Parts: sequence; structure tokens; C-alpha cells
Amino acid sequence: MAKKIVIVDDEPVTKMDIKELLEEAGYDVVGQASNGFEAINECKTHKPDLVIMDIKMPMLDGLKASKKIMHDHIAGGILLLTAFYDKEFVEQAKEVGALGYLVKPLDEKSFIPTVEMCISRAKDIQSLNQQVEEVSKKLEDRKFIDKAKGLLMKEKNLDEQDAYKLLRKMSMDGRTTIGEIARTIVIVYE
Repeated sequence: MAKKIVIVDDEPVTKMDIKELLEEAGYDVVGQASNGFEAINECKTHKPDLVIMDIKMPMLDGLKASKKIMHDHIAGGILLLTAFYDKEFVEQAKEVGALGYLVKPLDEKSFIPTVEMCISRAKDIQSLNQQVEEVSKKLEDRKFIDKAKGLLMKEKNLDEQDAYKLLRKMSMDGRTTIGEIARTIVIVYE
């Protein structure tokens, strides 16, 4: 399946050139925008694997739009483009979470490999974020389970093992996770 890309640049010729390069390399350009607000809307609509975005644009610049896009998790990653090499822009690009930074005019030989690397890093980051989310949920569930066990021990005069067995039985009988049962018990008994 072709990777989905949104191109954001206020120069129509630049967008057309980038689109042509990407499509020749087998990417699916699913959207185009001319400013940061349009970029955010395109990302909400298409959830692209990568956004290739100019920094200097009218209304909402690429750095501010990138910050919003990354905050809302509506694109896999962002590759910023600019006509300027400026350390301040590079630092700001790092702060908003951009995966890459290219200076125009684009070198065709390095552009597609850079795009591929950015998409690969975006997938890695997504996978790590998902793992962190899963571990956080398990930790949160563990806290609720421990609290629910304590409440059951107190309310029903059970030892810890029997309280856990009761939670597990409720979970199986209710066909839901033990974490959900524990949350319910904490709400009900507190």
C-alpha cells in the first residue's frame, strides 16, 4: 500500500514539482494545502503518513501548523522545507517534533530517501507511543485492581487472594476486563 502524503506550500509550482517526484517514486499524494490552516484540515481528513510542509507561509506558518498537527496526532510525521538555513528554524523544528528539515531547492537524489527515512521514523515513533500507551493503561489498571482488592478485603472481610479471585470471577462473569471491574468497584465503594 502506497504511503499517504500531504504537501503544504504556498508556491503552486513547488507543490507540483514535489507531487511529481513523490508520485514517480510510488507515494500517494492525498492532499495539498497552501497554508497551515489548510494543512491541519487536510491532515484531519486524510491522516497521512507524512506531511511535507514549507515553513514560511501566510496566515499560519509551517512551524505552528506542525505543532498543532503533532499535538493532535493527525499525521505520522512532518518533514519541513524552507528556503532558509537558520539555526533558529532548525531548533524550532526540533521543538515541534519534525522528523526532517530540508533546504530548498530540493536535491532530487536526497529528497526521496529523506522522505522514506521520515516515514520509517514516524512508524517507529507511532509503535513506541502505542507501547507506552499500553504499558500506561496496564499500570493504571494495576493501581485500580490493587485499590479494588483493598476495598473488597475491607467490605467483604476477605484476604488478598480471595479478593483477587472475586475480581477475576466478576470479570469473567461480566465478560469484561478485570481493570473495568476494578474501576467500577472503586467508584461504588469510595
